[in-house]
Order: sequence, then structure tokens, then C-alpha cells
Amino acid sequence: MINHGDNYIKDIRDAVLREVVVDKLTLTATTDFTRIKECDAILICVHTPLDKFRKPDMSYIESACNEIGKNMKAGTFISLESTTYPTTTEELMLPIIEKESGLKQGADFWLAYSPERVDPGNEQFHTKNTPQIIGAMSEDGLEIGMKIYSKAIDTLHPVSSPRIAEMVKILENTYRLVNISLINELALLSGKMDINIWEVIYAAKTKPFGFQAFYPGPGIGGHCIPLDPFYLEHIAKKYNFDLSMIHAAGHINMRMPHYMYIKIATALNRHKKAVNGSKILFLGVAYKPNINDERESPALEIMDIVAHKGGLVQYHDPHNGQVRTLNGYQYTSIPVGHSECNEESNAQLAEALAYAEVVVLTTNQSAFDVDFIQQHAKLIVDMRNMVKEASDKVYKL
Repeated sequence: MINHGDNYIKDIRDAVLREVVVDKLTLTATTDFTRIKECDAILICVHTPLDKFRKPDMSYIESACNEIGKNMKAGTFISLESTTYPTTTEELMLPIIEKESGLKQGADFWLAYSPERVDPGNEQFHTKNTPQIIGAMSEDGLEIGMKIYSKAIDTLHPVSSPRIAEMVKILENTYRLVNISLINELALLSGKMDINIWEVIYAAKTKPFGFQAFYPGPGIGGHCIPLDPFYLEHIAKKYNFDLSMIHAAGHINMRMPHYMYIKIATALNRHKKAVNGSKILFLGVAYKPNINDERESPALEIMDIVAHKGGLVQYHDPHNGQVRTLNGYQYTSIPVGHSECNEESNAQLAEALAYAEVVVLTTNQSAFDVDFIQQHAKLIVDMRNMVKEASDKVYKL
């Protein structure tokens, strides 16, 4: 697709891709690893998931390093950008590359770590104007890396080693995990105490110092934040260190989809209905608004739980036409428009909303017209504060 100029990443403008692929011929995609010998610099951006036991799966990084080592030339700069645990660059990558290549770091090639800092859907900050961290294993490597990255990024912040840069990435994401898990737990308590957590947050935000607002939701998604605590736990065990706070935050986040199922079941029960046999429409499956990325999205896990309990699951998301859940269920977004579209689309959406026993607001996509949803839905479970006031018809997180 890239070599034909076909863009599948929303944050990249179609015209920009076509310019570098079709017009200027400066970007080529290949699966031929022998072409690595043509490269002066290699940036590794591979998947770093967890395995079924929630331990870091480093096989993608290991595979990349094996192929790079077999095919690279002397004088190559190599930078890992994938999210990982501290010491990966020095203790996992370096021995593989040196063994496979027969070359030595610092003399024949240079190794660094520079974490990606992308925020999908962010219209203000993108790759070029987001400062980039870089830590290399030698001064020469750092100097080379700075010159390479400066071609594409406005501001670079060098650090003293790859493990510092690796810990920076973990810190950024773990900071968010701990604070979001905290506010999610307080939201659950507030619900039991009949306290509006959103009003609490908006009031706390008036303090001009010492407080930063985080907002509750059905769980944390995306590739980084839900996975980082397990990467950090993995390396902490090697140092006989117990990350009790991060461990607790990770498990609060893991439990959120189950708590959200209970919200759905409670709303139906109060209207004398059971989850089993009820038609349940989820609006939004992406892990955050206005993107087409559903990786680690809590919506998918909630859908799995509801389906397992006998609920008849449907979803609609204008950015995600088809998804597969963790349990292997395949869903296709129901074909409806939105109230700003034509009358036929309005009728389709109204019919889908009225058909469902409960409509679950799982992702606050800007395309969703909340007033239109309220007008036509029988019952709403709002997990994103899209409806400002709770009622007999609207159940909030």
C-alpha cells in the first residue's frame, strides 16, 4: 500500500505520502532484509506486546536485531523506538547485533534508544513539533543520532544513556496509568456514595497549583499505558524490587471492564431486564476519540464479557469498520450515519438506537450527536461523561 501511495494512517496526510512515494521517490517499503546493507541508519519500530502470561514478548525486537546483524554494513547507526523495559538496548539488543554482524558497537556501528512520542488524533502536537528523547551508548553515537533526528524533529533532548531514555518512556506512561487508575477507583467509590465525580474533578481543577486533572473511563487502551507496568515489573524482579503502587494501578485498570459490565447489568436490572438476551449497542470501540486504533481498547473487553453473559452485541464506530475481540469474536460496525448527515442516515441511526435495549457510550467520538442519541435510545450507560446529567434513562460511570 505504501509503495502505491495508499495511506492507511489517519494522522498522515494523503498528499504528504504521495509526495514522498510517487513524486519524489524518497520513500520505499520492502520486506527484503538484505537491503539493510544500503542503509546508513536504521530505526526499529516493532511491536512489543505481552504474551498470554502478561510477560514482555521480546521476539519482535530479537528477530529485528538478528536480521539487522546478518545484513548490516559497518558504519551504521541503529536506534530502537519501541516501548520496552530499561536495559533492553544494552543487554538484549547489543549482544545479538554484535554476534550476528561480527562488528563492535562504538567502533563499527552505533546503538541508541529514542522512544516514539506519538499521540494519535492530537491536532496540536505531531512528530515534528514534539520533543524527542535520545540516549546512545557512546558520544559518537549520540552526535550521529542527533544529526539524523534533527532532519525531522524540531527539538531534541539528549540523555546520558539508552537506559535513561528507556526509563523516560516508562515514566511518562506509568505516570498516566497511576493517575488514571486512581481517578477510576475514586469514580467507582463516588458512584456508590451518590457523588458526581465529574463535578468533583471540575472543582478541583480550579486550584492553580498542585493538581492536574485526570478523567475516569472504562479502562485504559492503546499500546503503551496498559502494557508499561508489566514491562517495568519484569525488569524490577531482576533487581529484587517490588513495584507495589504500579502493580496496584495496573490491576485496577485490568478490572475496569468488569466493573463496566456491572454498570450495564445494573442499568438493565433496574428496568426489569437481564443482560442475557438483551440487544446492546456499543458506540465507539477505539481506545480514544477520533482515531481508528482499537489496540487494548477496554470497549472490546467489555463487549467480550457482555457476549459471554448472553448479550446480543452490536457496535458502531465511524473510524473502525471491523474489529476482532480478545476472545476471537469478529464484529462489523453497523452501517449508520449521524444526525448532521442526510435524512436516510438519521433514520438508520434512530432505528439502531431504538432497537437496542441499552446504548453504551464507550468512546467519545466527536461524530456522535449526544442529543440525537438521547432522543432515540431507550436506555444509556455513559462511560465517557458525554451526557452531562444522569437520569432514570442515563446511567453514568
